[in-house]
Amino acid sequence: MYQRILVPTDGSPLSKKAVKSAIGLAASLGSELVALHVVPHYATTYFEGGSSALSHADVGRIEKHWAEEAQALVDGVVEAAAAAGVQAKAAIAHADSAADAIVAAARKHKCDLLVMASHGHRGLKRLLLGSETLKVLTHSGIPVLVLR
Repeated sequence: MYQRILVPTDGSPLSKKAVKSAIGLAASLGSELVALHVVPHYATTYFEGGSSALSHADVGRIEKHWAEEAQALVDGVVEAAAAAGVQAKAAIAHADSAADAIVAAARKHKCDLLVMASHGHRGLKRLLLGSETLKVLTHSGIPVLVLR
């Protein structure tokens, strides 16, 4: 039914639950899995949310560290998938919008299902921050399985 499943992860407990479910689903369907982590760009100006002026070298070191952590995270998903007999690959995107990066990665990797966690923001926090999951649901051209 589904040949390639994309599972974005940020390493949170709810995200780990989505990864586990995606691996189980991929194993039962004989699907491939693509594990994605979106690395944000470091906010360098006040208007981007930056609070201090760092040198370009410092920003580069921070972003490199984030990329290394991201690689370790998706490599862990690939290893867990392999242990379950699922063929998987790791993907990292560098973007300011996680939702846009997730939708783009689904297209790039030719995925036909997206499995992701809902962080369940409610009330004022949801209004102020928005929901990346809701943005993905709105803009995805493929089915999205949202886990709570």
